[in-house]
Amino acid sequence: MIKAHKRHPDENSVLACILAGGQSRRMGGGDKTLIDIGGKSMLAHIIDRLSPQTERIILNANGDPSRFADFGFPVVADPVGDYAGPLAGILAGLTYARDHAPQVRYVVSVAGDTPFFPKTLVSGLLSAVPAARPVIALASSHDRLHPVFGLWPVALAEDLHNWLSSGQSGKVLAFVDRHESVEVAFEDDETGMDPFFNANRPEDLETARRAMDLISG
Repeated sequence: MIKAHKRHPDENSVLACILAGGQSRRMGGGDKTLIDIGGKSMLAHIIDRLSPQTERIILNANGDPSRFADFGFPVVADPVGDYAGPLAGILAGLTYARDHAPQVRYVVSVAGDTPFFPKTLVSGLLSAVPAARPVIALASSHDRLHPVFGLWPVALAEDLHNWLSSGQSGKVLAFVDRHESVEVAFEDDETGMDPFFNANRPEDLETARRAMDLISG
């Protein structure tokens, strides 16, 4: 069980969107977020790590949403394109927040294959942005940017929708470059691993399982 940290004062204005809708080609297809790691799915580990950080969580995934029914969170498909990449998933989160949670000012995006991301991700990103204007915050570690882990002002929803609908680049940083942004560095986790280690290939699953054993042991 992950301990809740001291919440940032603005965390009640944040919705977390887990990007669980990738096609997992390097895993042979299917939902890699549902693969077992240490006795439960990778997605369950991600939710355990995220839940103490924010009360509002949705899943971004395409296809039949019933495969995620056991988790009890809203499942939102990409609003544009066909598996259009993480920007479309971020747009799904921003659109959901705008339409269903008017009190939410930010969406935090979290990759669905990265089970060791920081326990202070939300508070760390929030602390780096000003309250008065919309600034994107992106996570980094070891001098490497991880643009799928970001804090996105809901105020940018319409601009992102127009960007993707007009056929612009689906690369996250191409959109980020249009706006003011800040990089937030995070330290290694309790396993000594890069906290943004992601399980892309079958061999990565073994690394993740060993790390999970260290945490639970």
